[in-house]
Amino acid sequence: MDNFWSKYPSIQYELNQVKDIMKKNVRCMDKFMEDIFMEMIDSGGKLLRPAFVILGGHFGKYNKKDIYNIAAATEMLHMATLIHDDIVDNALLRRGKKTIQSGYGKKYAVYMGDFLLSKSLVVLTEIAEVKNLSFTSKSISRICLGEMEQFLSQKNQNVTIKQYLRRISAKTAELFSISLYMSALHSKCSKKVCRNLWHIGHNIGMAFQIIDDILDFCGDEVAIRKSAGNDLREGIYTLPIIYALKDGNSDLSSLLSKNDLCDEDIRSIVSMVNYASGVEKTKKLAQWYTDKAFQLIQKLPDNEHKNILKDVTKTLLIREY
Repeated sequence: MDNFWSKYPSIQYELNQVKDIMKKNVRCMDKFMEDIFMEMIDSGGKLLRPAFVILGGHFGKYNKKDIYNIAAATEMLHMATLIHDDIVDNALLRRGKKTIQSGYGKKYAVYMGDFLLSKSLVVLTEIAEVKNLSFTSKSISRICLGEMEQFLSQKNQNVTIKQYLRRISAKTAELFSISLYMSALHSKCSKKVCRNLWHIGHNIGMAFQIIDDILDFCGDEVAIRKSAGNDLREGIYTLPIIYALKDGNSDLSSLLSKNDLCDEDIRSIVSMVNYASGVEKTKKLAQWYTDKAFQLIQKLPDNEHKNILKDVTKTLLIREY
């Protein structure tokens, strides 16, 4: 775990308990695979989703054993999606280390992702009500559909803003929503609080992904080649590109139509997108989702964890470009 939660020692402590549950559940006969999982768990990620599970649970009758299990299952599901994402994207690095597929092959990575997915459901079946499991299964389906929609939209310059938002709602925001919602539901929060937490997760997740897409076009040259360059070479068009194409930018369209993009092409595309105000327009939409998240957080019952959620949201969404 990185230092993201060091300001909140109680949350950091609880996340360490969650990591212990994850480590217990990834033990298996294949010790080689087990060691890889252990390294992933300790790789220094922010553990945002399990932390949101913990925060959501604290708005009701908090049963730490159950909440820790829900948090562990949520993060294992997230890890599984990352492994599968890296296979589809042919990604070589994640968090500065070799991805599973680049280090051990795509087939092995598929099995590892599937194993984590099944284990996350096993953990949930031990504590969750049937309606919770049904809800989680539907969310997993939506996440998969979001990934499929992104895959099928590759190289499609006619992708609309609505289609992009639907894609990131499924790919990214869904897991933020379910993290806050499911723990609140399990903690017997009112329907109003549960619904509010779901929408908070949605708006945080939407803004979080949109901001990531903005940063792809605002970093230094090396960062841009790695981030925006990877997406562009795969034919994945994020919101700055979609905005820039809306006004019939023929030069940009022609460049995107090339079969192979070199570094010079990437620099030209980034310049065109910024010139066409693609980034500025995207910033406005990110701000809309950010403002909405804070408005909804303000409606939550007052407690220590409301303040933590507000503070964490500021850290995640109020960034310099």
